[in-house]
Amino acid sequence: MSRVDWRTALLMTLPPLLWAGNAVVGRLAVGHVPPLLLNLMRWLLAAALLWPLGARALRDRAAIAARWRHLLAVGLLGVGSYNALQYLALVTTTPINVTLIAASSPVWMLAVGALWHGERAHARQVAGALLSLAGAVLVIARGEVAALARIELVRGDLYMLAATISWAFYSWLLARPPASMRPPQRPDWDWAGFLLLQTLFGLTGAGAAAAVEAAVAPVAVQWSGWVVATLLYVAIGPSVIAYRCWGLGVAHGGPALAAFFANLTPVFAAVLSAAALGEAPRWHHAAAFALIAGGILVSSRKG
Repeated sequence: MSRVDWRTALLMTLPPLLWAGNAVVGRLAVGHVPPLLLNLMRWLLAAALLWPLGARALRDRAAIAARWRHLLAVGLLGVGSYNALQYLALVTTTPINVTLIAASSPVWMLAVGALWHGERAHARQVAGALLSLAGAVLVIARGEVAALARIELVRGDLYMLAATISWAFYSWLLARPPASMRPPQRPDWDWAGFLLLQTLFGLTGAGAAAAVEAAVAPVAVQWSGWVVATLLYVAIGPSVIAYRCWGLGVAHGGPALAAFFANLTPVFAAVLSAAALGEAPRWHHAAAFALIAGGILVSSRKG
């Protein structure tokens, strides 16, 4: 594992803080902005912010046309599905639950890798993933382990599980892209250009979902200064700043180190929820985080 200097630590700590804030703000937005419309407006604003930074990538239309299937897939999974499902989840569950369930992603990463990419998982990876999954199950069970056989899942927890699986597919598409998206065939797109392309393709799904939401359950936006501030935050912080800092942090410290910092998200969510929502953490949240952190420790050990 790479040594941690203050710059790398800052780069890797800021994204989990911003993502935890996204979960808390998403919960606060319930009743003010419909969740799927919130996702659409978030990424429309993010696209506007990314445009002057990454518009150069849009000039090579032939390169985009040749890779549209891959760009559409990563856009729909990363922008259109994951974030929309997260905001839907926050209507009926808490930011702490959302971030802890998302921290179970190692088990879904291993499953997608094994089933779709033929990646053989090592024993320590399986053990770590099972610990992370146990943490997520403990959260879903609300700490009543004996009641798992008769538990009725909150709808938001199911949405977040679906979001986490979507993120696993998204991550593998980035890690194992087609030949056209690997050097030397990959176009010379920088981080802003590639994120802008993902956003624009993802907006097709986000827009369609918001349109269905408006047709099935029309709810007017309760506009206020706070709602505007919320939109600016989710577009700038969790979308643009967090993605950029995370990319730089992983480049400096490596993905193994990044895994530890990513699991700060539930901790930050617990603190922010207690401050903003009065939702104090319970014992099973601490136990779940311990299991998830233990899973990361086990899976990242050298063989």
